[in-house]
Amino acid sequence: MSLCHLVVLAAIMQVQSPETPAQRDSRMAWWREARFGMFIHWGAYAVPAGTHNGERISGIGEWIMSRAHIPIPEYEAYVHRFNPARFDADAWAHVAKDAGMKYIIITSKHHDGFAIFDSKVSRYDIVDATPYHRDALKALAQAAHRAGLRFGVYYSIMDWHHPDAQGPNFPDYNSRTYSNPNFGRYVEAYMKPQLKELLTQYPEIDVLWFDGEWIADWTDERGRDLYNYVRGIRPTLLVNNRVGHSRQGLSGLNKQGRVDLGDFGTPEQQVPPEGLPGVDWETCMTMNDTWGFKSYDDDWKDTRTLVRTLIDVASKGGNFLLNVGPTAEGVIPQPIAWRLHEMGEWLATNGEAISGTTASPYGMPAWGRYTVKQGRVYAHVFDWPKDGRLVLTGLKEKPVRAYVLADGQALTVEQADSGLVVQLPRVPPSTIAAVIVLQVGGG
Repeated sequence: MSLCHLVVLAAIMQVQSPETPAQRDSRMAWWREARFGMFIHWGAYAVPAGTHNGERISGIGEWIMSRAHIPIPEYEAYVHRFNPARFDADAWAHVAKDAGMKYIIITSKHHDGFAIFDSKVSRYDIVDATPYHRDALKALAQAAHRAGLRFGVYYSIMDWHHPDAQGPNFPDYNSRTYSNPNFGRYVEAYMKPQLKELLTQYPEIDVLWFDGEWIADWTDERGRDLYNYVRGIRPTLLVNNRVGHSRQGLSGLNKQGRVDLGDFGTPEQQVPPEGLPGVDWETCMTMNDTWGFKSYDDDWKDTRTLVRTLIDVASKGGNFLLNVGPTAEGVIPQPIAWRLHEMGEWLATNGEAISGTTASPYGMPAWGRYTVKQGRVYAHVFDWPKDGRLVLTGLKEKPVRAYVLADGQALTVEQADSGLVVQLPRVPPSTIAAVIVLQVGGG
């Protein structure tokens, strides 16, 4: 056995050893601090942009190969047309940073099998199979690092293009029952080598975000092996729970509401109503109805909804991974860019009430949400009381100080029959969410 193999084996054995709570907390610290990240779904599916052979295809844009039953050779034509000449990695990173986001997760390979990084394992990638001939993932990883952002990649376990996985002989791209007898070969000779490329060629990668794990060939046993494999290469890596097979739909957790494998749960398009006490979790969500770009999907959530969703997630101790679907030319659509700009404006003033906060122990008041950190409670007021009196539902300890986060204006807190009450200014500093800081416990 070579020295290199011995080193990797030793690292894997180290990961398989029980991780102490302190070690886990240290590894998860930056992620728990972040609270807000950018999800990017980008690939060859942006070329058809939801339309194939003149027909608008229903469903999410990145699934067009499956939804329209496009044969592999026909879909490859979209790959050969993928030429994001307007892609500017630094511009993307600055959009994320200016929005108040702390990390970026991008699709390195989606279910269609096409990779946006330079893979030596396969030529079905952005460098070898497209007229672009450049490594977009490397450019974005480096740009994110320059901008002070953490970086991670999405990787699909399912692969509609590889003959040993779900293509080209599968009866249905999204079959949950059909098995490929050669799937083990796909894992060992293709998937693991590609993941090793990602973790050795791109030192900026902090997170592996798996998906497509619901296929019949995947199991928790395979997931456990894969988790140990990738963390053996990079022990500090964070891995989502979709590395395993036990996720129960969009709730993003197992049947018991826990995380069996991986480091955090992944609720999709929803926020757990009561949060997930004792579980690290991250809600991923679209701004419209699709993840990958669709030219005619204009069903946008407004900025107020997006900011309040971020607050709701943070108040329950989770992270919010908000999706961006760039065009095939490499442009972030203007409706997305504008909403992120507006979110950034709110966070520029109120960001301390999101980043580094933990789940609120004070419940969910009818007027908004609480977030907390050492010595401070942040009251995010969605519905400004007409009489100017904010009842601090759930709080028992009178704050030693209260003020408006936006301008530092001092506020009076009194004990009333209804409980602790803050006397608010007549006009809220924000119609999205006005933040009142309550200093408690001498903090």
